[in-house]
Amino acid sequence: MTAALLRAYYGTEEPLPEIRRLRAGDLTAELVDGNLRAIAFRGREVLRAVSFLVRDTSWGTYIPAIDDLVIEEGREAFEVRYRARCTAEDGSELTYEATILGRADGSVSFGAEATPTGDFVTNRCGFTVLHPILGLAGRPVEVEHVDGSVEHAVLPDLIEPAQPFKDMRAITHEVGPGIRATCRMEGDAFEMEDQRNWSDASYKTYVRPLALPWPYTLPAGVPLRQSVALRIEAREPKVRDGASKVPEPVRVTCDGAAGRFADFGLVLAPEQAQATLAHAGRLQELAPQTLLCHFDPTAGHGVEALRDFERIARLIDAETVLECVLPCVEPPAEELRRIARLVAEAGLRLDAVAVSPAVDRRSTPPGSIWPACPPLEEVYDAARAAFPGLIVGGGMFSYFTELNRKHPPVARLDFVTHCTCPIVHDADDRSVMQSLEALPFILRSARAIIGRDRPYRIGPSTIGMRHNPYGARTTPNPAGGRVTMAERDPRQHGLFAAAWMIGYAARLGEAGVAAFVGGALTGDFGLIDGDGTPRPVFHAARMLSSIAGWQRRSCRSSAEERVLALAAVGPEGGSTLLLANLTPEPQAVELPFGGWCTLLDETSLLPERRATLPAAMTGRLLRLLPYAVARIDQPE
Repeated sequence: MTAALLRAYYGTEEPLPEIRRLRAGDLTAELVDGNLRAIAFRGREVLRAVSFLVRDTSWGTYIPAIDDLVIEEGREAFEVRYRARCTAEDGSELTYEATILGRADGSVSFGAEATPTGDFVTNRCGFTVLHPILGLAGRPVEVEHVDGSVEHAVLPDLIEPAQPFKDMRAITHEVGPGIRATCRMEGDAFEMEDQRNWSDASYKTYVRPLALPWPYTLPAGVPLRQSVALRIEAREPKVRDGASKVPEPVRVTCDGAAGRFADFGLVLAPEQAQATLAHAGRLQELAPQTLLCHFDPTAGHGVEALRDFERIARLIDAETVLECVLPCVEPPAEELRRIARLVAEAGLRLDAVAVSPAVDRRSTPPGSIWPACPPLEEVYDAARAAFPGLIVGGGMFSYFTELNRKHPPVARLDFVTHCTCPIVHDADDRSVMQSLEALPFILRSARAIIGRDRPYRIGPSTIGMRHNPYGARTTPNPAGGRVTMAERDPRQHGLFAAAWMIGYAARLGEAGVAAFVGGALTGDFGLIDGDGTPRPVFHAARMLSSIAGWQRRSCRSSAEERVLALAAVGPEGGSTLLLANLTPEPQAVELPFGGWCTLLDETSLLPERRATLPAAMTGRLLRLLPYAVARIDQPE
């Protein structure tokens, strides 16, 4: 792939990771950065990944340097051997040797021996196993525990806030009719967490229970040995269906009315206020329905930040919401009265205020002691008293994980909110797009907490991480790579972010989400470059903003892993369809109707086309280039 295409798709010229496809009979897998992905048998996904991972003290994942890689393949088996090295910021190193063996009988073994050259501090070192969620959520499994007992259970359907299973030695599930898979883990105690909490599309079985202290030190020169063994049993013979088929076109269908489209919003941070004011024209062009003004006294925000918010809010006709982090050093009523006086002094007209205690921006893992915090009832009642007549919201300014672990007193709130971030655990392109699989589970689980009728808002939800609840900081990313827990993600500059945003919005409809905050105008989560040039994601955001409040039509894609779509009926009766190709491959899409087509793809990123997208008439079959976004407008 050329450097120009890499920049267009991903906002960076960083080469894509090499994917080596392995096969032994009916068993297939992908080797990526020394780990196994997409382990399948007879074309059915068995495990999403088996990985040996090392994480730093802020839960960032090291990218190992791999040496002496040897890959041997035959018709009946494949074998992989390599050495790897992880280097911490303080210069300490951990080296490990790994061996992977796969056989045509459906067995896979992955073993590793790690040895620190000096004392090595880590939050986790060892294997993780990822089970997929589609087709497995709510399904039976057998769990063998360390003491030899066997538990017959089900994988959670609604997202489990704590670990579904602990002290695990093995887990067995049905892959498909007549096919069972058993994954056995040795070398330490394993447990499972429901990674859908963080929008990962997986259940994760990992080493070292969270109840044990972390970070912890691996002593110099002391080897650590672990292994994972997968055994697949097929009771039925394989049915031969000839040569592999060319993927069929993705078929998009639309049905009747199904609610209204969410308002689209931007988050404003004080440090980006001057840049936002400098590009007021772009803000007015986008015309978002909501401005979420982030205000955190613990970060030094004061009346000047509020004055900047007032100047920005005056530029457009949008709901203005104060996202207020409450220090809770003094009684909430006193702190909120003081903040209300600052808002009045700044002349900022608010429509709503969302409040969350500062301490709740930190994660409290299951089994940990909750930090001191005023009762949320007291916090929300104080907000209502300090800001009479305003809409009052609450929940979490971090992720669904924290909302799921600490339910708000919903009756005290006019709306409930939380964010998501797809790069908490993995930052590769496929994992980020697969996070859209987890969104329906998050939305349904959130509705189970807050009820069907309570207004529900989501965001800011971006690829980059604005705040790390699990460590001291977000991960530095000066080179602009694909890095977990990084605030700066290069894909925000490319078509990838535009496709991800449209796919995200397509998932929100059935949950009746009232507002979606999908980024900022400028900065790391921005829709424009520093000189005001629109990024591809700007055009995607403008599409969403333009249909906010319209009547939503029920919309389905026959291959949601490849293309997601949403449809709306405009105020004059015409229909609008938004589509996103979630893959790095072209996709043929069979449309429910034709009309004017506006395409956002690699061909529309030429300098003369970046501000205004071209439009043309289209028939019922559309070809979407990699990570392309399309808008189809059918007049009444």
